[in-house]
Amino acid sequence: MASAATFSLVTQVLCLSLCFLSLGCSAFTAEDYSDALDKSILFFEGQRSGKLPSNQRLNWRGNSGLSDGSSYHVDLVGGYYDAGDNVKFGLPMAFTTTLLAWSVIEFGSSMPNQIDNAKAAIRWSTDYLLKAATTTPGTLYVQVADPNMDHHCWERPEDMDTPRTVYKVSTQNPGSDVAAETAAALAAASIVFKDSDPSYSGKLLHTAMKVFDFADKYRGSYSDSLGSVVCPFYCSYSGYQDELLWGASWIHRASENSSYLSYIKSNGHTLGADDDDYSFSWDDKRAGTKVLLSKSFLETNTEEFQIYKAHSDNYICSLIPGSSSFQAQYTPGGLLYKASESNLQYVTSTTLLLLVYAKYLSSNSLAVTCGSLAITGETLIAQAKKQVDYILGDNPAKMSYMVGFGKKYPQHVHHRGSSVPSVHDHPNPIPCNDGFQYFHSGSPNPNVLVGAIVGGPDNKDNFADDRNNYQQSEPATYINAPFVGALAFFSSNTNPK
Repeated sequence: MASAATFSLVTQVLCLSLCFLSLGCSAFTAEDYSDALDKSILFFEGQRSGKLPSNQRLNWRGNSGLSDGSSYHVDLVGGYYDAGDNVKFGLPMAFTTTLLAWSVIEFGSSMPNQIDNAKAAIRWSTDYLLKAATTTPGTLYVQVADPNMDHHCWERPEDMDTPRTVYKVSTQNPGSDVAAETAAALAAASIVFKDSDPSYSGKLLHTAMKVFDFADKYRGSYSDSLGSVVCPFYCSYSGYQDELLWGASWIHRASENSSYLSYIKSNGHTLGADDDDYSFSWDDKRAGTKVLLSKSFLETNTEEFQIYKAHSDNYICSLIPGSSSFQAQYTPGGLLYKASESNLQYVTSTTLLLLVYAKYLSSNSLAVTCGSLAITGETLIAQAKKQVDYILGDNPAKMSYMVGFGKKYPQHVHHRGSSVPSVHDHPNPIPCNDGFQYFHSGSPNPNVLVGAIVGGPDNKDNFADDRNNYQQSEPATYINAPFVGALAFFSSNTNPK
């Protein structure tokens, strides 16, 4: 018995040693990534606005916003609440949809058990965006609820009694940024549904083209048109040019219509093609556009797209330690760090770009040259994996930043619906100010918002599990959306070589 135990111990030590020496060592199994993928998609059910379907899995939620738009004689029921409040913001909702669709387009084959749920998450948004885009000619409805009024209350969406004011952009009050992002979302989603629902796909693409024409013809920022109801919440700090190029790029990919190729060639230089940018978010699409358009150069050697491959390489080189142009900041524990507020949104979006670009490079047996350093797709995958594993719990705090995943995860999430007792457990309304007793409570949230990824730790890997600390503890749809693609990839490629 003793010799058997000794042999077993030696074997374990050898296996651990080999694991640490191996580039393929993983803190998580394929089953872990699949579980996280399931949860990351489930989160979107917790953000749903409107009448919930019979197959709703997060059962603590109820119907909400059933009269959205009615006082303006339009139907704006549905869509998603962006984060921990009860506002439907059009710009982040559209961006969320684009990245969910991109995740499915690139890595849908790696999520066979979740593909229907992922499509349902996309469709919940596109059904709403279609209504917002087609109800009134020359108009795009871009927001429901006054955020300033909404944020004065702490109430679950089922009890909302704050003004459900409707905001729009139009030919007189343009919003090229939100309109072009909406076009990108509809175009990307049209690719997702092309085979499974060709009629719906066609409607999405046709609407995308019309919304893009509106965005391009009536140029202006929605921040200027709508002011304090979108700023500082989702102010278009980067301007609208990046969204125009992003939107045209997605319609080009979805339609293969040569007119969008011509548009990109003619307008690219004035819309940011020559700019290097090192973050990718709901506000700034430049890095994502470069990676998206680089595919055409890598696969067909389209000369006009070489510039996008070059700028994609610059972006990648900025992320890789040891590269001559390395400039990214990482925490001591290895997490990419961009901002003190909701930093994980940049981590998940970057991770998706790393994996998408690795796929494009590997498909064409190419690498990125960073000075004297050759960066292969394998290196990009390894870099992405470090970020994914950190979020899931392989970090100094041993904390999973995905709610409901792992043994230790945030309990005091900055989220109204999650922190206030469910309408099923407490049927009587909980008015605006009465909800703050739950906001200030030291108790864990009574409703687990499974799959939510919170804002995350600071630049020293410290995290305060505090509902009042929205910078770190608030989830958002656009944090989760790109992570769906990353988790799908690693659920099928646990130890990529």
